[in-house]
Order: sequence, then structure tokens, then C-alpha cells
Amino acid sequence: MTALSFTAPPAGPVRQTLRTRREGAVLTVELHTPAEGNTVTDALLDDLLAVLQDQDPAVRVLVLAGSGDDFCLGGDRGEFNRHLAHDPTGSGIRLSGTKARRVCDALTGNPAVTIARVQGKAVGAGLALALACDLRVGSEDATFRLPELALGLPTAWGGLLPRLISEVGAARVRELVLTGRAFTAAEALSLSVLQKVVSAQELDAAVHAWAGPVVRRPPAALRVTKALLNSLSAGSRLADTSALDAELMAAVVAELHHSRGTV
Repeated sequence: MTALSFTAPPAGPVRQTLRTRREGAVLTVELHTPAEGNTVTDALLDDLLAVLQDQDPAVRVLVLAGSGDDFCLGGDRGEFNRHLAHDPTGSGIRLSGTKARRVCDALTGNPAVTIARVQGKAVGAGLALALACDLRVGSEDATFRLPELALGLPTAWGGLLPRLISEVGAARVRELVLTGRAFTAAEALSLSVLQKVVSAQELDAAVHAWAGPVVRRPPAALRVTKALLNSLSAGSRLADTSALDAELMAAVVAELHHSRGTV
């Protein structure tokens, strides 16, 4: 199986941070700022949200991928500092956090089945984007980390924490968040952060193995089944406070900036 290849669409808006490819009922969206490790910026969130909002109803599977060596190295700390330099009260951080929540909700609530294709590092916000997808496959060399606490930040981005607790369990998440240690693809599989681990050469084949049966399912049954799965899993997140993520992040980052001058 050859690696994913992308071509620009014949028409439509140019997405500076993404590349997309459509193959029948499968839409692949690739984070495409490899020189920066596909870090999450406001521009990337805007582009992702635009693609998800403009999505063709005929799409049955959406694959979220990352270009280069790493899936996503997390949030752009330089952009955080620029937001704070512009407004020390954290309004820019608040707006960015709201965008993050909307993107992750759009992935989770997407009528299509969403698949995260993870290679290299998935850090912080990158892990949140992957976790918002229905199915997650990673290469054997993939690693994951939640470094926010070590950076003086709350683990409050895109509803990551309640999703992670729902999928993994509170005790294990507590250890990962408080220590901030990296964990391997094999451990991610044991924690249900990933549902499949393959070699880097087999990533595309694993994605196609999941996508093939899904696109053959009757569309109405597929939509209803996904909605049922989302509703049932939401029952384990009754105390979900992720609507406050943007406010929490803005408040803590503004205080950190005031004390240190940078994040």
C-alpha cells in the first residue's frame, strides 16, 4: 500500500494549513504544516471547521491525518504569547479555545465515521483531535503525551479531559495528566486511546480496512447508529465541564503570562 497522496481540488477555497483528498465516499483531511509539526493554530482550527461545516453529505468516512514525521505536536505556544501580548486578559486564548471545542465537537458529532491516522508524536491538542475521532489507528512508533501541567496550563482543550476519562478511565488518566509522561502506541492500545497499532507501512491499509465496510453500510442506518453510540457514551460524561475549557485556559494562561511574561 502506497502512502497517501494529495492533489489540490479543482475549485474552492485554498486552505493554507490543510490538504484534502476525496475518493468516493471517503474524505481525507491532512494537517499540513509539517515544518511546524502540524501545530494547532487559529488558522488551522478555522480551516478544519470550514472543511467540516462544508462537508458533502455523501461522505461516509472522514480520515484525519498529519503530514510529515508527526501527527500533531499540540498547540502553538508562540501564538498563545502573541494573543496575550495583544490582550493580557486572555480574550484571544478564549476565542481560540472556543474554536477548539467547536472543531472537536464537529469531529465527534460528524455524520460520517471519523478515523484518526496517527504517526510519530501526538501531543496535547494533537491527542485531543485524534481522540475526537470514532476510530484511531497508530503506527508502532507513535507516542502520546499530555504536557500541559508541566507548562503551567490546565488540561482544558477541546473537551479532551472528559473524552479521555470516558475512553480510558479516571485512574489511568489522572496518572497521565499529573506526570505528563510520554506513552507508546502499545500502551495507547491497552488504554483504548488507539484501537489498532500497525507498522508505519501498513497505516494506509489499516485505514482502508476500516473504511471499506463502512462505506457499504446503508447511510441512514450508519447515521443513526453513530448518533446512538455518541448518545450512549455521553451518559458517562454527565459532569462534562468542557464548555468551560476556553474560560479556564484563558484565565490560567493570563495569570501565567502575568507572572512569567511568556507561556
